[in-house]
Amino acid sequence: MHDIRAIRETPDAFDAALARRGLAPVTPEILALDEARRTRIHAAETAQAEQNRASKEAGAAKGRGDEAEFERLRALVADKKAEMAAMQAEAKTLDMQLTDHLMALPNLPFDDVPDGTDESGNVELRRWGTPAIFDFQPKEHYEITGVQPGMDFETAAKLSGARFVVLSGSIARLHRALAQFMLDTHVEENGLQETWTPVLVRPEMMLGTGQLPKFGEDSYETTNGWWLVPTAEVTLTNIVHGETVEAGTLPRRYVAHTQCFRSEAGSAGRDTAGMLRQHQFEKVEMVSITHPDVSRAELDRMTGCAEGILERLGLPYRTIVLCTGDMGFGARRTHDIEVWLPGQNTYREISSVSVCGDFQARRMNARFKPQGGGKPEFLHTLNGSGLAVGRCLIAVLENGQQADGSVRIPDALHPYLRGKTILNADGSLA
Repeated sequence: MHDIRAIRETPDAFDAALARRGLAPVTPEILALDEARRTRIHAAETAQAEQNRASKEAGAAKGRGDEAEFERLRALVADKKAEMAAMQAEAKTLDMQLTDHLMALPNLPFDDVPDGTDESGNVELRRWGTPAIFDFQPKEHYEITGVQPGMDFETAAKLSGARFVVLSGSIARLHRALAQFMLDTHVEENGLQETWTPVLVRPEMMLGTGQLPKFGEDSYETTNGWWLVPTAEVTLTNIVHGETVEAGTLPRRYVAHTQCFRSEAGSAGRDTAGMLRQHQFEKVEMVSITHPDVSRAELDRMTGCAEGILERLGLPYRTIVLCTGDMGFGARRTHDIEVWLPGQNTYREISSVSVCGDFQARRMNARFKPQGGGKPEFLHTLNGSGLAVGRCLIAVLENGQQADGSVRIPDALHPYLRGKTILNADGSLA
């Protein structure tokens, strides 16, 4: 959601920022709607003032016995009341149209975001770790001998259809251990507050974080109007929905481990093998609610939190900044972290960390009271994966695989597996 006053003051700059995202100018239409709405509001206010004045004069005419003047003024009061109602109705309709336009527009990129039309315009910031050199042809996760007993796609297809998986035994335990490790690290070392939230939300919550109205097809709506969350970003960010918080309580840093649900409507035919792209998956999500002055620095801090998980697991990765053409709808700047998958011989996204500025806060009407006093201001919000649990499982399995079909487990997970250090080729832990 955008500030209409800022658009009025600098329409050319607004259109120029949208042009970096590949969009045509929109301010002529927006400002025309805004002007028409403001004209109706002014007309309604004028009619109300005239109605009040005529009503007062009618009372005076009645008091002095001037029936003719009283009747004329009474008719004028009725006319002005009807005129005011009509103008208010038109203003409301125009306001809804203006809101719909603004809701459909993406956030404006920061100046330091690289220009580009697609992922080819993304810029690498750094790399960590060196991909291992195997003395055998590394396999994808679902092909590894020790993994196959615990990763069942056929039963999942029978139960639910394509893009689902049933995890069991050692693989389910590894999956759970990863989530616990991530939560503990974020809480004990990164200072995030562990939070447990619903996975069913009202449509206003999806609207607040930008999943609605434009991207409804990418999520699942229940028959009673609730939505299954595509990420805990929705619930964690909306904790401050409609709130005005004290500046002294900022920043608020949350982390949650939840099931996530995505229809993957825009990714037909992509990554259908294995569990890389699923309709149902688990993610450990980080959300920060901050003062505007520190949100850009918070982006770097959150990126470091996600990177730290991979480093503790010994998984090579690279961090990139997304270009204007590849950045998400609600972001002003996004850092993607891609983990090395030897089975695919490439880096694949495992975390996306974004700063949204006041874009979501305006949609949620979430503000803070400045410590020095003054008018409440909109909060800034950030979100990021810390990490996608299933994709992290894939990375652990593929990077730790050995020629005999077993998998070496990262040291950081040993305490969560009661000292087990290896996934044997028969699927057992030892």
